[in-house]
Amino acid sequence: MEATVTFQDQTFTFNPLQPLDISMPLHNHEVQPECFWAEPVQFDVIRVGDFVGSVAEGGSTNYKRIHVTPHGNGTHTECYGHISADENATIHNCLKRFLYVAQLVTVQPQKQENGDEVVMLEDLKAQLRSIKCEAVILRTLPNSDDKLTRHYSGTNPPYLEHTIGQYLAEKGIQHLLLDLPSVDRELDEGKLLCHHAFWQYPKNTRCGATITELIYAPDHIPDGLYMLNLQITSLQLDASPSKPILYTLAPVFPEL
Repeated sequence: MEATVTFQDQTFTFNPLQPLDISMPLHNHEVQPECFWAEPVQFDVIRVGDFVGSVAEGGSTNYKRIHVTPHGNGTHTECYGHISADENATIHNCLKRFLYVAQLVTVQPQKQENGDEVVMLEDLKAQLRSIKCEAVILRTLPNSDDKLTRHYSGTNPPYLEHTIGQYLAEKGIQHLLLDLPSVDRELDEGKLLCHHAFWQYPKNTRCGATITELIYAPDHIPDGLYMLNLQITSLQLDASPSKPILYTLAPVFPEL
């Protein structure tokens, strides 16, 4: 099966039957990623009278409640409502398209004099191609699969130089995805400079732009251009657990 998309006057093909999942699965009572002191994900069996929502416990069906903190448990996508008091600034209201041309790039954070590890603007610029994509997917090094279980709280994990937010906004990048807990420093006195710059909040807010954090792009997925399918739950909240899926884009060249 083959699908075709035209973007920036260039035609690409991709195979919808060959998805590349870069989300992190959420488990019950298993080691998984956690940040910003979020409680672990928990699945609770619903019990009402004689009914038990667990087939393993003798019930007719599985019926469970999920306890999850989107910003702290696994892959999640957020809108500008993350830093706004506007009650209409929800991910359901802001994200209206779900397919985008995206570029995956790999960058090594640089150690600063204060010990922080920071993804620098110049290093990101060096990786981005000239084509104007709609989304940027940022994979950081080292890229071991312990990212799937890492506990980040209190560790001052790597983050982005805040000028990256401004740079991507100026380039018209609508969606930023990365494998870190946040684009900003874990403790930054509430400044959230990169968040503000990327969303251009509050003076020229880019209401349709999103940031997706805690993805995991394994090494077998090479840097390059992809069709991104950004899937969320329809929550009237600033953020939602999400499932970004990639499809490799292949350029179609006209016959001579």
